[in-house]
Amino acid sequence: MSSSSNFREAINQAKNQALVGPNVIANALPFVGGGLVLTAVGTYGGLFVRANNPGIFFPTFIAAFVLELILFFVAQNVAEKANNKVALPLLATYSLLSGYTLSGIVAVALGTTGVGIAGIGFAALGCGVTFIGARQIGSNLSESDGMALSKTIGLGLIALLVVMLVQVVFRMFGVYTPGWLEIGISGIGVFLFVGAAVVDFYILPRAYRDNQYLSAALSMYLTYINLFIFILRLLIAINSRD
Repeated sequence: MSSSSNFREAINQAKNQALVGPNVIANALPFVGGGLVLTAVGTYGGLFVRANNPGIFFPTFIAAFVLELILFFVAQNVAEKANNKVALPLLATYSLLSGYTLSGIVAVALGTTGVGIAGIGFAALGCGVTFIGARQIGSNLSESDGMALSKTIGLGLIALLVVMLVQVVFRMFGVYTPGWLEIGISGIGVFLFVGAAVVDFYILPRAYRDNQYLSAALSMYLTYINLFIFILRLLIAINSRD
């Protein structure tokens, strides 16, 4: 959930600012698309390793996850300085690693009756529809509405992160979330990241200059990857009920 820190930082930068990067989203979109393609490649690679060399999947998953976290903070820092020649390969590698770690939940979705490849396609379609709607709504938010929504979604993401950390701790002790609660958490996650997608179109042109398009691309990428994950989690939870 590194997206929550990225999101809060963008809100802080955008406070009381007019547009500083009117073209930053347009500049960022090709890189968001490229990152998502690389993520799909990484996911396919993870599924391949999982199917053909299951013994090495878990250790490589952990290694990829740790490296992914490190790359996020390094790439974010470099991209904010508009050092795009250095940031681009870092973000490309980050996208591939993100796909590799994403293969875990994708494998679960493929193995869940009622989800499968159709559910994965539905999650991807949901992200696309969200993008279209969010672009129209977020670009036309007033100053007061935009900041109010930004703060609300930011607080919601912090709460969601806390809940997920509690889930991880409980699982370490063999306590798993009941199905109804998992559905609720996943549904709230979907709602929050749909809201984050709307906020991106308001916040990013106020937080980043046009030449900081890779920072904007990273923020949008994280929003849609997390939305995809929570839609999948919701579908898995709904179809896994006893």
